[in-house]
This record gives sequence, C-alpha cells and structure tokens, in this order.
Amino acid sequence: MWDILKNRWKQGYRTIDFPSKVEMPERFREATLKDGEPKLTKALDAKIQKLFGRSLKLRVVTAGSCNGCDLELQALNNVVFDLSRFGIQFVASPRHADGLVITGPVSRNMELALKKTYDAVPDPKIVIAVGACAISGGPFEGSPAVLNGADKVVPVDLYIPGCPPHPLIILDGLLQLLGRIEKRKGS
Repeated sequence: MWDILKNRWKQGYRTIDFPSKVEMPERFREATLKDGEPKLTKALDAKIQKLFGRSLKLRVVTAGSCNGCDLELQALNNVVFDLSRFGIQFVASPRHADGLVITGPVSRNMELALKKTYDAVPDPKIVIAVGACAISGGPFEGSPAVLNGADKVVPVDLYIPGCPPHPLIILDGLLQLLGRIEKRKGS
C-alpha cells in the first residue's frame, strides 16, 4: 500500500484513492494475515450478544500507535458516522466499559498500563484490536520496543485490519459484533 502511495506521489497524484479490495474485521488473528479474498466478520457467540444487548461502552487504549487508527475511531463520533445512534459509546473510565479497543503495537512501556486497564474492566468483557499494529505489530513488527500486537498481553475477541482501517470497516465490525446487522454470505 505504501509503495502505491509513494509512486502516486512521485507521479503528481495528490489524492488518495480507496483500494478496491477492502479487508474486513475478523474473529481470529490468522484470518487477517492470509492472502486472497477477505473473509467477513464472524460475530461472537449468541451468549455474548445476549450479555451486551444492543449497546456497548468501550474504553480506547492507545498502546504506542501513530494515532492513525485513533483518528479513524474519533471520526466515528462525527455527524457522518454518529456511532452513538447505534448504542456504542467510548467512555473515559475502564470501570464504566464493557470492553477495550486497542490501537498500536503495544510498546513495552504500555504493557503494564494495558494489563491494568484490562483488569479494571468488569467481567464479562470484550477486547477489539484495531489496525495492523494492534494485530501483529504492523511496520514495527520485530522491534525490541514492541510486543507485536495486543494478543500478546490480553485475549482479543475481534481483529479489525487496516492501516488505518476506514471508519466504515470499524463500524461494520462493531455492529456485527452486537448482531445489529445481518451476516453476509461467507461470514
């Protein structure tokens, strides 16, 4: 993706086009790392949907990210996407949250903070890894300063790929998680 953007910049293009192939959120990390056709989100068990109902309160943890994913998450609160109309809100305290949204490759400096935040969220809880960094370390993978993804520290329930993922992709994953939209063929 970066090579395409660099080449377009050199050729004089100053706009960014969305790729024709869009990665979709997944329940399992391995599914986001495979080549070929993207698979669609597999929603959590009916038990989880029953527990959280039709609303979700989430605490965002920025664990060493470049803030690209954080900007896309923040865009979900604007009038275009209006996340709150779907019963999903970002909260300031993990004690008021149903789960965590993690961005970034989880730097070693954020490991303890992430564990403490996870422990502060009351049970039952869910964890959503947003972006390539939170899934596998992204461009920082292999660096001694990072842990190569959120699942090295806490259990992850939903992976949303992208660098950064478009707000519609994040919204799709959250709504499928809550069972608010129908699963499509192949999911």
